[in-house]
Amino acid sequence: MEHLKVTVDGTTYQKEVEPRTLLVHFLREDLGRVGTVVGCDTSNCGTCTVLVDGVSVKSCSMLAVQADGSEITTIQGVSDGNDWHPVQSAFKECHGLQCGYCTPGMVISSIDLLNENPNPTEAEIREGLEGNLCRCTGYHNIVKSVQRAAELMEGTKS
Repeated sequence: MEHLKVTVDGTTYQKEVEPRTLLVHFLREDLGRVGTVVGCDTSNCGTCTVLVDGVSVKSCSMLAVQADGSEITTIQGVSDGNDWHPVQSAFKECHGLQCGYCTPGMVISSIDLLNENPNPTEAEIREGLEGNLCRCTGYHNIVKSVQRAAELMEGTKS
């Protein structure tokens, strides 16, 4: 067993974990952060994407012990529980989801993209999200959602 100390969605945890435990399984099984979805377990689909120290990471391709000392944000931690994050609001407003399975990873990846590039072009959005697969939407409304989120986030800056 390995000792692990992480901050997840604002709460610090100290746990013992098997060295081979994937971050996605640690988040879901040990911490109950089930909003982080298990998709393919091969890092192809992106449904398990979380922010590790502010950078989007596919949590099925990272060992939990590699996150020791890190701050992790899951889909359950992007809003304060009262107000949605602008990316979440934009996905709802622009119908950027259908079945919703890919949505947590899409939202997290979009947040990272917009933090790095607050005003991306359509091509930059498509490139920024290419590690996330959606089998329902055809991506058109997802791209519109990210564009709308950029507008919303620009409006919140002072």
